[in-house]
Amino acid sequence: EGVRIILNLKTQAGHSLIQYACLSYQRILSGDKGWFRSLFVHKVDARKDAHSNLLSKKETSNLYKIQFHNVKPECLEAYNSLEAEVQNRLHQDQEYPCEVVGSWNTWYGEQDQAVHLWRYRGGYPALTECLTKLNNNKEYLEFRKERAKMLISRRNQLLLEFSFWNEPLPRAGPCIYEMRTYHLKPGTMIEWGNHWARAIKYRQENNEAVGGFFSQIGDLYVVHHLWAYKSLQSRDETRNSAWLKEGWDSTVYYTVPLIRSMESRIMIPTKSSPLQ
Repeated sequence: EGVRIILNLKTQAGHSLIQYACLSYQRILSGDKGWFRSLFVHKVDARKDAHSNLLSKKETSNLYKIQFHNVKPECLEAYNSLEAEVQNRLHQDQEYPCEVVGSWNTWYGEQDQAVHLWRYRGGYPALTECLTKLNNNKEYLEFRKERAKMLISRRNQLLLEFSFWNEPLPRAGPCIYEMRTYHLKPGTMIEWGNHWARAIKYRQENNEAVGGFFSQIGDLYVVHHLWAYKSLQSRDETRNSAWLKEGWDSTVYYTVPLIRSMESRIMIPTKSSPLQ
């Protein structure tokens, strides 16, 4: 009976089917009836507060914005130069309470795409102040017109950072970056956070954990995990080493059922990115 159940299991994320099945079979042999029941009934504890209050960092009050710009292929180089110029000016001007955390071009994933992560120290008031000033800045408005000629589409989200993740700080590099994006089932963000608050300790060995965020405005119930690696080979070795740590397999096992879909981007930092 145990073998029949394993053969019917569907892998819902990018980890090994063999690892997933072995853990499942081990739980069957140990008589974990609660696990078997969880395949059909998924219980989520009642919340006492909004997940933004329970999971975010209260002491910093940072708000993040992530931008995804799909650029016309022939314009990518000009786009990067123009974007870097504007970002540098905003960094140098203390009147604007915002800063670029990182800027990348997608290497593997959606092609000819630029990704920018901004930080607003002071939360929503800082965001509002910055937008008001930019909308009255003629030079910036001209930049937006020029940039629009280079774009196919664009979208953004407002994010908060998980309290248990590292705050993203500048890196010297050179690194490649992976953004793993998870679209969760509504109502499961607290459960996701509880599991990852324990799991993040398994992913610190090579200083690969850059930042973890969850959406507040835009696509909802979306999580972004940002990782840094020296190379694709280093990424493979680092991820495989996590499976050797006791407890990591349980994290994967219990978080997979919370996911509706997931995506991985491998990104290369632009020359002006603080995260290199």
